[in-house]
Amino acid sequence: MSKQKPTDHIENPENGRSDGDTDGSSDSATTRKLKQAVSLPGEQGQLVPYDPLQRYLSEISRYPLLTREQEVELGRRLQEEGDPDAAYILATSNLRLVVKIAMEFQRTWMQNLMDLIQEGNIGLMHAVQKFDPYKNVKFSYYAAFWIKAYILKFIMDNWRLVKIGTTQGQRKLFFKLKKEKQKLVEQGFAPETKLLSSRLGVSEQEVRDMDLRLDGWDVSLDEPLKDDSDTERGDFFSSDTESIESQVARKEVESLLREKLGDFKKQLSERELDIFQRRIFTDTPDTLQDIGDKYQISRERVRQLEKNIVKKMRVFFEKEIPDFAAYEHPEEND
Repeated sequence: MSKQKPTDHIENPENGRSDGDTDGSSDSATTRKLKQAVSLPGEQGQLVPYDPLQRYLSEISRYPLLTREQEVELGRRLQEEGDPDAAYILATSNLRLVVKIAMEFQRTWMQNLMDLIQEGNIGLMHAVQKFDPYKNVKFSYYAAFWIKAYILKFIMDNWRLVKIGTTQGQRKLFFKLKKEKQKLVEQGFAPETKLLSSRLGVSEQEVRDMDLRLDGWDVSLDEPLKDDSDTERGDFFSSDTESIESQVARKEVESLLREKLGDFKKQLSERELDIFQRRIFTDTPDTLQDIGDKYQISRERVRQLEKNIVKKMRVFFEKEIPDFAAYEHPEEND
C-alpha cells in the first residue's frame, strides 16, 4: 500500500466528511470523526479480526507524521472553524504515538495491548479537542499527557486491588497500611490489628479485609517501573485529590526540567554556578553577605547577579521547553 504525502493527508483525509456531518453541529461532527479515526480492528467491519494488532499497525502506518506548521494549521481549523476533518488528521497522524506509549505500559503492567491502545486513543481524542494551536507546544508532546492519563486510569480501574479503594477508609488503608506496619515495627511494637485500627482511624474489620487483599495482590507497588527508573508503581496512585491527568503531566514536566536544568548549569560561569547553587537551587540559601565576602563584592551586587541568573534561566527554559510558562502548572490546561 503506497504512503500518502503529508500535504495530501491534509487536503484529502481518507473518507472525507461523513454523511451525517451536514447537520450543522460541528461538535457532534468532530466527535464522530474522531471516533472514526481511532476505531480499532473489527469496529467498522473492514479489518480481518484474526490478527487485529498486526492489521491495525499496518493500517495506521500509512498515515504520515505532521510538521509543526501542519499541526498549527490543523489546530487553527479545528478551533476556529470546527473542522472535523482537521480533527481526523490530527488524530490519525498520532495513532502510532498511542501504540508506542501503550507498549511501554504493557511491558510493565502486562495488560492486554489492544485494550491499552483503545484507552490511549480516547486520551488522544481528548487532546485533539483541547489542543490550543496558539501555544508554542508540539501536539505530540501535549497529547502524550492525555494518552498516558487515560491508560493509567484504565489500569487503575482494572487492577482488582485498586478497584476496592471505593471508601475513604479503604483508600487510606491502601496507601498507608504497609507504611504504618513498618513504623510500628521500627518503634518496637507488634503491628496488631487493634493498634493499626486506632492509629489509622478505621475499623478493625477494614484492617483485616485490606490485609487479605494486600496479601493476595501479585504486583508490588514498590517495584520500579523499569530497571533504570526511580519511579515506582505506587507513585502513580496518589492518595490525594490530584487528578490522574495532573499526576502524569507533573511527572513529565519534572523529568524534563531536571534534564534541562543540567544543560542550563553548563552555561553558567564558575561564579554564577556557585551563586546559583548557594542562593537559588537550595532549601537553605546562604546570605548575601556570605557570598559577597567570598567574592569581595557588595550585597547589592550579589543581589543583581542572582537576579540576572534567574532571568537567564527563565529565557533558557522558555527557549528549550515550548510553552514553559503554561507547563509549570500543567493541570491548568484542562
